[in-house]
Amino acid sequence: MAGFVGLEVGPPLVGCSVKANISFNSGEKIYHVPGQKYYWQTRINWLKGERWFCSEIAARQAGWRKSGV
Repeated sequence: MAGFVGLEVGPPLVGCSVKANISFNSGEKIYHVPGQKYYWQTRINWLKGERWFCSEIAARQAGWRKSGV
């Protein structure tokens, strides 16, 4: 149950819609914005270091890159 608690909780409730996850294959930090192909499939797991951002600028400043799709 602890893994489930770390999923999808928090910032979306206050309007922060940028999803920042860590690639399972490469470990690369990638963010997704609404309208991108995999936005709705992307899940955030706080326990793995993934997070939400309130802007693309904040995501880039924290070292994440935008998804190419």
